[in-house]
Formats: sequence, structure tokens, C-alpha cells
Amino acid sequence: MTTHAGGTSTATRDSGNGLVSGWTAFAAILMVFGGLMAIFQGISAIAKDNVFVVTREYAFQFNLTGWGWIHLILGIVIMLAGFALFKGAMWARVVGVVLAGLGMIANFMWLPYYPLWALVLLALDVFVIWALCAAPRHTT
Repeated sequence: MTTHAGGTSTATRDSGNGLVSGWTAFAAILMVFGGLMAIFQGISAIAKDNVFVVTREYAFQFNLTGWGWIHLILGIVIMLAGFALFKGAMWARVVGVVLAGLGMIANFMWLPYYPLWALVLLALDVFVIWALCAAPRHTT
């Protein structure tokens, strides 16, 4: 970690110069991983894979193929936003929080189809939101 003339260290700067803080990098990695897993989840649902067991005892019930497309598209967008976070853009942090919130809602609704996997992705989304909100902000 080096300190520059302005008194800021390279480990905590989070601006458009390509450097991100540890928490932002952590959130970006989780978003890329979570987006990739949502893509796999969506592809598996679209292909009507035998991985998913659909029960009829839930208050909400949706078409598995429709949810597959939602997860596929949301996963792609989350993964792209995760890659944008590595640049340190403030808009990417805001978009990351919003997308992680949408991911939480989608994974909550996914509980009837694959409960354990949905809970794992819910936890990832919680960590992403926390890491993006806890990341140090750039001061000029």
C-alpha cells in the first residue's frame, strides 16, 4: 500500500482510475460468481432439467421456463455489473445494490424449485449489498 501526495492510499481509492477498494472488489467477485450461477440456473430451468422438483404446496407458483428466462437475463446483467465494479464507478455500485436486491427477490421466489441453492444465492446477494454499502467512498 503506497501513499500518494494527496494523502490517499492506493488500497482505499475508489474512483474512475481503475483502482477499487477491497470491499468493492469483494462485491464485484461475488456479483460475477452469483451472476454466473444464476445463468446456469436459468439455462437448467429453460432446458427443463430434472434437477428441479416442483411442488404444489406453495402460495406462489410460476412457470419454470419463465423463471429460467428471468434468471438467465438477470444473471447476465448482474455479471456485467460485477465486471463494471472493477473499474470503481459509483454508478456500478448503485446498480449493483439494485441488482442484488432484485436477485434476492428472484431467489426468494425460486425457493419452491431449489431451496438450498436459492438460499445460497440469497446469502451471496446479502453479502454483495453489504460490501457495496460498506466500501469506502472516494473523496477528492
